[in-house]
Amino acid sequence: MGFGSQAQQASMDGFITELLGKMTLEEKIGQLNLVTGGEATTGSVVSTDVEAKIKAGQIGGIFSMSSPAKIRKAQELAVQHSRLKIPIIFGMDVIHGYKTVFPIPLGLAATWDMPLIQQTARVSAIEASADGINWTFSPMVDISRDPRWGRISEGSGEDTYLTSRIAQEMVWGYQGKDLSQPNTLLACVKHFALYGAGEAGRDYNSTDMSLHRMYNEYLPPYKAALDAGALSVMTSFNDINGVPATANRWLLTDLLRQDWGFNGLVVTDYTAVNELIDHGLGDLQQVSALSLNAGVDMDMVGEGFLTTLKQSLEQGKVNMEAIDRACRYVLEAKYRLGLFADPYRYCNEERAKKEIFTPEHRALARKAAAKSFVLLKNESQTLPLKKQGTVAVIGPLANTGANMPGTWSVSADHANTQTLVEGMKEVLGKQVNITSHLGANLSDDAALQERSTMFGRTIPRDDRDPQLLIEEALQLAQSADVIVAALGESSEMSGESSSRTDLNIPASQRRLLEALLKTGKPVVLVLFTGRPLTLSWEDQHVPAILNVWFGGTETGKAVADVLFGDVNPSGKLPATFPQNVGQIPLYYAHKNTGRPLAEGTWFQKFRSNYLDVSNEPLYPFGFGLSYSKFDYSGLKLSHPELNSEGSLEVQVDVTNSGNYDGEEVVQLYIRDMVGSVTRPVKELKNFQKVFLKKGESKRVKFNITVEDLKFYDQQLKHIAEPGDFKVFIGGNSRDVLSGDFKLIN
Repeated sequence: MGFGSQAQQASMDGFITELLGKMTLEEKIGQLNLVTGGEATTGSVVSTDVEAKIKAGQIGGIFSMSSPAKIRKAQELAVQHSRLKIPIIFGMDVIHGYKTVFPIPLGLAATWDMPLIQQTARVSAIEASADGINWTFSPMVDISRDPRWGRISEGSGEDTYLTSRIAQEMVWGYQGKDLSQPNTLLACVKHFALYGAGEAGRDYNSTDMSLHRMYNEYLPPYKAALDAGALSVMTSFNDINGVPATANRWLLTDLLRQDWGFNGLVVTDYTAVNELIDHGLGDLQQVSALSLNAGVDMDMVGEGFLTTLKQSLEQGKVNMEAIDRACRYVLEAKYRLGLFADPYRYCNEERAKKEIFTPEHRALARKAAAKSFVLLKNESQTLPLKKQGTVAVIGPLANTGANMPGTWSVSADHANTQTLVEGMKEVLGKQVNITSHLGANLSDDAALQERSTMFGRTIPRDDRDPQLLIEEALQLAQSADVIVAALGESSEMSGESSSRTDLNIPASQRRLLEALLKTGKPVVLVLFTGRPLTLSWEDQHVPAILNVWFGGTETGKAVADVLFGDVNPSGKLPATFPQNVGQIPLYYAHKNTGRPLAEGTWFQKFRSNYLDVSNEPLYPFGFGLSYSKFDYSGLKLSHPELNSEGSLEVQVDVTNSGNYDGEEVVQLYIRDMVGSVTRPVKELKNFQKVFLKKGESKRVKFNITVEDLKFYDQQLKHIAEPGDFKVFIGGNSRDVLSGDFKLIN
């Protein structure tokens, strides 16, 4: 986690030590202040007197300001008018694209395509840096096993291994090989830590878990991102062992700095220092001192550091060493980005004209979107559709371009983002007659719809009798050969502060879907969602379900590509879909319990189960259909035993026995059968995405080493214990072939 060569490190250390020696206390504290320029709505307050504070050396960084001209102007204020001419760092929530928006992170995770994911981060960095930005608050690597939590949309789902792999790819994509290049972004790993495990799926809520679970299941993705070179970390809003993350010295200093060796910048989330007051830790001066002493370097928006640290120093509540430490990490981030060498290296208006929202970037967005879609059901080969006749696209998501990019796409180019219907018409031209109708409001509850379409993500609303809307839609459907029902969530029904207790498709849309099915015509549900929904009724009644998440800028075209067979869907679920909300949390890597329910059974008294529903998910982790069919056979292990120095090869034959060329994600899981602590029934340890022509077979090989078998024991030592193991390979976490091996000393 160092910075370049020893010579480069020494040069940086010398430069910053000399600079710190020239700085006043006020200037040092000013570097710890991160404010918002107020362009994008990413929180509840906007910073004030920004220009005067820059000149006074009271601002270290600004976020939510874009365009080279504006950023250059702000940078000039710092470099020409502040005493020491220290440049500003400029951040932005570049989460899944900048102007060219890719699928929401949960959708990107569904691609299981690591080179593609890295490429999307690289394009995001190229575009954002062309507009003057050099710091992104991404990747979000929080594990979530509770889809009630809206921000599950912003992460990679429930699995430790998959999320860790994606975290690395995102960091490499953002930061590139040399962070001082002008087309890179400083990555920020968030939210440290455990933010996705909030109680009841309610955002910002308390988190409480054992160290055993923390180390084995929730912490590894953060560590993976840091090992990949990420040089900043954002604190989470929740408490950990009773202490909120932003004031948690064990988390930010003992674990992050000392155990993991992190030597980058720690920034709070939006007003997180101030929120410690409501957590019950004291007044603003007290909580600001707690945060600095815990290991926070930069205070986002709240300005508690700016207004109280001088007084706390005078009163002995903080020391100069802590202020110097925090200031050094802020200055190092700027040095690594090359801002001291050239404060304007990210302010190139020619780049901004040429490198943003390009045809090449949009083509990648279209490809990524199509690869993210998960085919959940395809009865009687309803899909792909034929490029002929009339297709009626009906539903509240049919004609809203603003909702296609999905949540946390604050820089999306809405003016150039097509609706689903527009995209389909462009792709299909005169081959298919596309008609459309609203059919139903997003929700019967107008107030809920308003809360669910904030930040300009409007959906047409028709306040006439809902039955009249359905009847009009049915009239349109009568003249169609196929009905595409564009239903589900709006983009802002998931994301930050968008927790839900009811994960069904809203009742207004369910009534519409029921009516469309009664026409007897083929119905395809194109499902928009930022989270796993409860789709038991839809699974029973709808012949074809294509989950398209929110696919980004090119959603409309990508949906057409998949519906009409130009692209064979290959997405696999990164999170389990439950049968109902009462099963939550439901995830594949669960423990066995002392009274497990036998596989294939529903209820047995005095076993771990429910009276009213089986333990099974509706769709398991890793699940996703194809227009083709993939058969697995011949699982073989090279040896029945593995020692700590060697490796074991496991192979399986995968055959495309269907009628379409396609991609399959071959997934490898392992179970530790006997341990000193209870172990999960399965854990993902590897996967490969393979392309097979129709009729083609491939032998897919994996190597297993002792590293794949390690876990944190009761003493939190990272070990592998000798004994029996099972290995599973299949197209999802449920439908697998298995073999056995032993780990020996």
